[in-house]
Amino acid sequence: MAISAEHIRQLHAYEIRILNTLERLMRTHAWVPLELIQRSTGFSESEALYRLGRLMQWGMVRYDVVPYEGYSLIFSGYDTLALRSLTNKGTISALGSQIGEGKESVVYEALGLGDVALKFHHVGQRSFHSVRLSREYLTEEGHCPWIFASRFSAEREYAALKILHPTVRVPLPIAWNRNVVAMERIEGVNMHRCLLDDPGRVLDSIIASVETAYRLGVIHADLSEYNVMMDGDDTVLIDWPQWIEPDHPNACDILTRDIGNIVRYFERKYRIRADIDSTVARVTG
Repeated sequence: MAISAEHIRQLHAYEIRILNTLERLMRTHAWVPLELIQRSTGFSESEALYRLGRLMQWGMVRYDVVPYEGYSLIFSGYDTLALRSLTNKGTISALGSQIGEGKESVVYEALGLGDVALKFHHVGQRSFHSVRLSREYLTEEGHCPWIFASRFSAEREYAALKILHPTVRVPLPIAWNRNVVAMERIEGVNMHRCLLDDPGRVLDSIIASVETAYRLGVIHADLSEYNVMMDGDDTVLIDWPQWIEPDHPNACDILTRDIGNIVRYFERKYRIRADIDSTVARVTG
């Protein structure tokens, strides 16, 4: 369900308390029993059921009886908590419309001190099992639902942007809360949607950015033509939650894959050829 600023404004203090309670209790429960919600909030059964009913109607909470009867915070509810925190801190003052969507995220425009992009990390929305296999920071053991995996993902992306900006052309990081990263809004378009006037220069610019990021201790780990934006004549590298450090055991293979994705794209679309091994050697020095 899309984020609704109107629903967020209509939230009662009791409903906010339930959202915060579910967030806390889901560290130990996949589904939180009604009795535990009552005990934690101090609400009567009728009050708790009424507030939970409104939250379910707005798509912020889910109820199920399998594997046992209980309630769960879902992405819209978690997004709401993050938005309230960012608003209370003065990071944003208004939420706009959705401007982008990826496999594990959605991006909205917002107003802060200027135009802001809000990236909502929704890790595992399609398949949490596949995410566990591809993201090493999600352990196989313990209780780690997708809702908190999304928090880890946002935290990692914010950390990468803080390291890279402004030395590497990436969006300016503004703030991070839960599963949301507030960052500079890039007015450009994704590179794969463009017909470049000087593709050779753009390829060299991307590789130069990859090289500088490597020197700063960051390998993108998911780089492709879909993660490069054109802001006028400038290239901007986006989507950094899967980054790794150069001393990672698989760093060479992952860096080679990143560069190979870019090199093959330019060869396929623009007939520009670059040797992958020598490009990797350039990046690593």
